[in-house]
Amino acid sequence: MDIGTIGIWSGHFRSHSDGENREHAAILDDLGFHTLWIPGGGSEGILSAVRSCLESTTSLVVASGILSIWLYPAADVVRVFGEIQEASGDRAVLGLGVSHAPTVNANTTHTYAQPLRQMITYLDELDAAGLATDDRILAALGPKMLDLARSRSAGAHPYCVTVEHTKIARERLGVGPLLAPEVKVIMESDPIKARAAARANLARYLKLDNYVSNLLRLGWTAEEIDNDGSDRLIDALVGWGTKDQIAAHIHSHLAAGADHVAIQVITATPNEFPVPEWESLSELVADLL
Repeated sequence: MDIGTIGIWSGHFRSHSDGENREHAAILDDLGFHTLWIPGGGSEGILSAVRSCLESTTSLVVASGILSIWLYPAADVVRVFGEIQEASGDRAVLGLGVSHAPTVNANTTHTYAQPLRQMITYLDELDAAGLATDDRILAALGPKMLDLARSRSAGAHPYCVTVEHTKIARERLGVGPLLAPEVKVIMESDPIKARAAARANLARYLKLDNYVSNLLRLGWTAEEIDNDGSDRLIDALVGWGTKDQIAAHIHSHLAAGADHVAIQVITATPNEFPVPEWESLSELVADLL
């Protein structure tokens, strides 16, 4: 699996039209980004979005980041993913995750329980259907899921993490498995504006058990997490400031052991594709593309 060093993580491809997705995937391809990560959330259309973006590009790798195992029967995933891989020349990556209790309970007929056991069972079904281990990567935060990512997939794609977590994840995964954290950036130097935009993006995540538990495990206190996060926590989760400061934040994850950084650009207009910011970012990380 070759996903390069720098990718773009974007929820826009989950909520826009097929035509818009094709157009903007081609823009990322032209800008030289290696991989596009499309989050699944509670949506059932993620593989269709992956397919469309691959059809409009020539070198871009497109990953589900992540596909919820509660939404897709394993046999269906293997069949559709195989079709996508064949048509794209093996430029797709199957990112898998256990999602979150509120999302699963609200959008499926399942009751969220025993997520690690559910993932193991799902991977067993993928193995039985013939899906290669190297074609998949797991959304992993805690030590047990990181262990599973190491032994049963190409590696880990953690979301909403600090540099400290990247270092710990690298140590847990060891040498070899991919580590591709999602990293948030805001191209804004004003601390009030930057932190306001960061809090607007992070508010829902800082109320979800998966992320809260992970932050507590890293030593953050409940007081720092509550009320949309302390300034110190916001600054640890989101890179903002000058171009040099943003570049330093991205490089800090690589220095901590990440093989790839999936950059999510946060703006004040979250419903619009951040093309100007992608263009600026491509210049900022040109040495890594």
